[in-house]
Formats: sequence, C-alpha cells, structure tokens
Amino acid sequence: MHLGIFKITYNRTATHFMDDRFMNLGEEVILTLLRQSGASESATRMASAEVKVAFVSNHNGTTLTEVSLGSLLAPLCFLSRGLLLIVFHLGKGDLPFSWGSHLLLDFTSLIMPLVLSCTALSDILHFVITGIAVVDVVVLYLVYKNRKHQGSLHSTIDRFVQSRVESNLVPFVTVFRVLVNVKTAISILAVDFSVFPRRYAKTETYGTGVMDFGVGAYVMANALVCPEARGKNIQGSKISHVFKQLISVWPMVLLGFVRLASVKSSGYHEHVTEYGVHWNFFFTLAIVRVVASALLALFPVNSSWLLALLIGGTYQVVLETTGLKSFLLHNNERTGFLQANREGIFSVVGYIVIYMAGVQVGRYLMQSRNLVKDWIRVIRNLLLSSFVLFFTLYVCQICTEPVSRRMANLSFCIWTVAQSLFFLSCLSIADLLLLFSKAISNFSFVSASWCPYQNRKSLAVEKMRKNTDALCLVQSVNRNQLLYFLLANVMTGLTNVLVDTLNSSDVLAVSVLLLYMFMNSLLIFILHINKITVKFW
Repeated sequence: MHLGIFKITYNRTATHFMDDRFMNLGEEVILTLLRQSGASESATRMASAEVKVAFVSNHNGTTLTEVSLGSLLAPLCFLSRGLLLIVFHLGKGDLPFSWGSHLLLDFTSLIMPLVLSCTALSDILHFVITGIAVVDVVVLYLVYKNRKHQGSLHSTIDRFVQSRVESNLVPFVTVFRVLVNVKTAISILAVDFSVFPRRYAKTETYGTGVMDFGVGAYVMANALVCPEARGKNIQGSKISHVFKQLISVWPMVLLGFVRLASVKSSGYHEHVTEYGVHWNFFFTLAIVRVVASALLALFPVNSSWLLALLIGGTYQVVLETTGLKSFLLHNNERTGFLQANREGIFSVVGYIVIYMAGVQVGRYLMQSRNLVKDWIRVIRNLLLSSFVLFFTLYVCQICTEPVSRRMANLSFCIWTVAQSLFFLSCLSIADLLLLFSKAISNFSFVSASWCPYQNRKSLAVEKMRKNTDALCLVQSVNRNQLLYFLLANVMTGLTNVLVDTLNSSDVLAVSVLLLYMFMNSLLIFILHINKITVKFW
C-alpha cells in the first residue's frame, strides 16, 4: 500500500483515517505506517486512541436469550462454591481454611468462570452452563444421600419448606450487587481485547449487549439497598434530607471530574457517543441518586413503581413526538455543553426510571420474612414479574422502538428491570438450594448465603461464622463496593497503557484479564481481612 495515503490533515477528532478499510490492518500496522509517513508523535497517539474507539464502536449487541443464558452462569458458580464447602465438611474437613486458600477457592469458583465465559468459552457458553448444572445436581444428590436426618424425599422437602430461616439479611441481594460489580470490572477491560466477542460490547444505537445490561444493572443494584428501599425514615425536614443526599454524592462528582481530567490529559480513548464529550457514568450515578431522593421525599416510597412507569412513559412519548430522538442520534454537532454531552444528560431520565423500579423491588425484598415457604413465594413472584416484563418488552419494541442504551428509552428500562429480576431469581434459587443443603447436612458455615434458624446459638458457632465471613471474597467486595469499582477503572487504564490490547493473542488476553481480576480481588480481600472499610463520605 502506498504510504502517501496516510499523509493526511488531522482535525481535533482525528477521524479522517478511521475508514473501515484501515481497521483490518491492526493497530500496530497503522501506527507504524503513520510514523514512517512522518506523522507527529501526538498525531500517532491520537491515531492509537481512535483505532481503539473504533474497535468498541458500531456494534448491535446480541440476543435477549444469550444475555439471559449468561445470567445462569454466576448463580451456578455460586452454588458450586457452597456445595464444595459442604462436601468438604462431610468429608470431615476442618473449616475455615487459610485466607489464601479461601481467596483461591472463591477466585477459581466465582471469578475465573465469569472471565472465561466472556472470552475463550463464549462460543460454547451453553455447554459450560449445562456441564456446571449437571455437576451441581450430582453433588446436591450426594449431599442428600449423606443427610443427617433420614426420611423420604417428600417428608424432607416438606420439613424444609416449613422451616425457619435467619432473616436479618437478604443474602442474594448482596450477591447480586457484588456480581454486577465483578462483571462490570471484567467487561470494562475485556472489551478492549479481540477475544471479547463484539456482540457483548455496548451497542452503538439499538440492541442488547451484555455491557448494556451491566450499566443498567449497576443502577438497579444501588437502588435495591438505598435508604428508602430499606425503610429508613427521613430525619428532619424533606428539604434537609434532599440536601444531605446532595452532599453525600460528592465522591461520585469528584470521581467524575478526576476521570474527566485523566482521560483528557492522557489522551485515553473514549467513545463519545456513549455519554458525550465531558460526561461519564459517575456523573450519571450522582444525579440519579439526588433526583430519586427528591422524588421519594415528595411521593410515597410504595408508589415508586408508578413514578417509574409515568416518567418512563412520558420520556418515550417525548422521544416519539418531538425532535429529541433526532437530536440524540443524528445531530453531528458537538458545540456547547448540551450538544456535547446530550447522550449522558438525557439518558439520566431512563436511569432514574430504573432506579425508581429498583427501589420498589428492594422495598419488597427487604420485608421481614422468616419462613422458607415465604421466600419461595417471593422467588415465584420475582420470576413471574420477570416474564411479564419480558412480554411487555416484546410489545413495547413492536409499538415503539428497540432497546437503546444510548437514549435509555422505555424499552431499555423495561429490559434492564426484567433481566435484573431474572438474575435475582436465579441467585435466590441457588441460595435456596444452598439453604436446603445446609439444613440436611447440618452445616451452615457457607458465607453470603441463608442459614437455617437456630434457637440457641453457641459462641463457637458465631465465631466460626464470623471467621468464614472474614475470609469470603463476596463479603470483601461488598464491604468496599465503590472502592472496588474505582480500583477496576484505574487498573483498566493502567493495563491499556502497558498492554497492546488490540494485538494481544487470545492466550495473552485471557491471562492478562485473570491477572487483572486477581489483583483487584487480592487488594480488596486484604482490606477486608484487616477490617478496613474505605468511606468516601
């Protein structure tokens, strides 16, 4: 190829050379040709950033079925981890292990399968899930065969359904929040490697990518445990409460400005049509929290689902009947703050809808229940609600438009809530199976899951439970959720500086991802075992 083709004039976005014909050359080839053609170092760096932006742009996502299928993997891995501990106990093993053994167990059983499922094993994900499910069923059968109290299967299940469960926490909500955080940490780096399927990346305009769901699920996860969902009463006047919430989000705002400054100063690649020129997800989280708090101070918390419906419906009507949709999707101007950040600013409305729906779900889940049969009813309702919302999504996409994370339209909001409820249902079923295994094996030292109710708790049992909680990776991430998210972002930036992600082989890419996730896990685990909680406010 004649090198003169690369002697071009660079504008401020350096997009002239980003033709699809050159994308196939690979980043290293393009940058070499640019250097040979006499391009400046700053232009070369700009070219590198634009190649990476193009690599994560213009994608259409995957099917709803594949996203839902992926939601089965993490609960199965969580169940496998718990069953492994129970089987070890039945073999007369001593718990807990050393902290290193616990970290290695949690990493290999929870984190590693998630990394492999979105990289090397993505094309055979259904076989992976089927295999793990079969193993779990076999192990569950072995646990049942070695149960402490003999009796028929029917009588055992009936006794379990009528039994009580410790109800001070809802563990599968904690696991949901942690796994959403972990999957987000994996995806934000994995998307820069070619081993990560492009169908999993964020969609450009319409579509359902795995990362699209991750963004909405992160908002949903925050809403599930917000003060309003947990039934905390407002202290003082409503105005002072909203003001307190405004003050409490300063870490998010600060992190947003830090990210903005670091991206602009380093020339780090950024996908402008994702949030805009200056906007980022930290700003979205902050505004959603403040606006939702104001709405919940004005209206009853129990009507948050109605507010979500009204806001989402009104926003979709505005998109359909005004020029807002065209402004968001087809306006190429980036002059002025509003135009430069239109995607980030207007998508806040959709994330508020998701948040308000999450508050309603959290309110329902946080109600006090101490019978297993009551939680079975909850799981049934979660599944039914998920199926109803998926049907509603089908109708909504026919009557209006497909899912669009870029606009955070009504279809996107419905899909996010439906998929979140399905994921919660899968986790709750896994937790219920673990509770059954604990009950029949008389072993309850599996952290981050339900425990059978005990009338008398010995000091030894309480000490053992605290020890297992202190050596649990799930509890480690849960202890410092925001720090883990921030750490993942920083580590992603460092990895992109040190590693040529686009030209890495599949083996190298998976190795880097596993090392990256292990370092994140190790650092957050060390903080947990030392009982260090990093508070930003």
